Amino acid sequence: MGVQPMYDDEHEAFRETVNRFVAKHVEPNTQAWELEGKVDRSLFTRAAQDGLLGFAIEERFGGGGAPDFRFNAVMAEELGRSAASSGMGGVALSNDIVFPYFTDLTTEEQKERWLPGIAAGELVTAIAMTEPGTGSDLAGIRTSAVRDGDDYVVNGAKTFISNGQNADLVAVAVRTGEHPHKGVSLLVLERGMEGFERGRNLDKIGLHAQDTSELSFTDVRVPAANLLGEEGSGFAGLMRNLPQERLAIALGATAAAEGTYARTLAYVKERTAFGQPIGSFQNTRFVMAETATELAVTRSFVDDCVRKHLDGALSAEEAAMAKWWATELQNKIVGRCLQLHGGYGYMREYQVAKDYEDARIATIYGGTTEIMKEIVGRGLGL
Repeated sequence: MGVQPMYDDEHEAFRETVNRFVAKHVEPNTQAWELEGKVDRSLFTRAAQDGLLGFAIEERFGGGGAPDFRFNAVMAEELGRSAASSGMGGVALSNDIVFPYFTDLTTEEQKERWLPGIAAGELVTAIAMTEPGTGSDLAGIRTSAVRDGDDYVVNGAKTFISNGQNADLVAVAVRTGEHPHKGVSLLVLERGMEGFERGRNLDKIGLHAQDTSELSFTDVRVPAANLLGEEGSGFAGLMRNLPQERLAIALGATAAAEGTYARTLAYVKERTAFGQPIGSFQNTRFVMAETATELAVTRSFVDDCVRKHLDGALSAEEAAMAKWWATELQNKIVGRCLQLHGGYGYMREYQVAKDYEDARIATIYGGTTEIMKEIVGRGLGL
């Protein structure tokens, strides 16, 4: 008995919607957004209107009411293959990584307060974990939140925060106790709170249309009503969503590599050298054959991880495997494809150069390759 198709007609219709949206609203604006260092906030409201934002949020709050990760997977695939993927990075990040904190860890009062605006694209969200002195070591965060009556007083700083410039609601990992894990909580800070400042929109190697920021907190008074879950449950809340986050990154990396490969395959068939297409040289055929094979194997594994995630059976170790393997492969494939473009591959007017820039972060964010291997190794009892 063969493997059943993962997507049905509804998912394929959504795929067409994503592609139409990218062609109409993203591709014409990507260059301007890259120069600006962030997308226009109207992108979020337009995405919401077209059903591309908040599709997992309950209908009573204005969302799509479809908590089916296959929609996330379809979107990751189409954006990854697109030549304008960085422009939609903030929207995809919201759906895959940030929204689960606001749908799964919130009280009914918090849902009513925040979700309608989030679902409409009027409240842009972000998650703030990384600090200047702590990267993958979440247990080492030092941003503090001290209870004072009905408020918490927050002091500290975060960095590398995606959507940091545009965000209205930021779920911030804070230290409310000394225990490495049980002393971590999640507080939602809101635009306009006194002492909550945005620093630089950081100048990155790639993903130039996606804003990535420094945030600072100086005696910010945050209502205790903005606490996500119980005090001290923040580390568990962060760990709960990491497998989906890492699977989403693996999906995006695989699709991005597929997109680079497809564009390069067309290029080597058209580009000539020594009087013949460069694709006719044995080296080119072998490189493309290796790439096609590695992509096919990786696609099979990542799709299997999606099926397990849909069944609630994806382990942290499997998500880590998918994340490190797919992102490392993406970087390897993009490097090969750039080489096949020769000198033109080094020119940013060619998409493969932008692919090369954008790919580099994939092995770092969401947990570095080294941390992913550590997770897999510990899972082996080592």
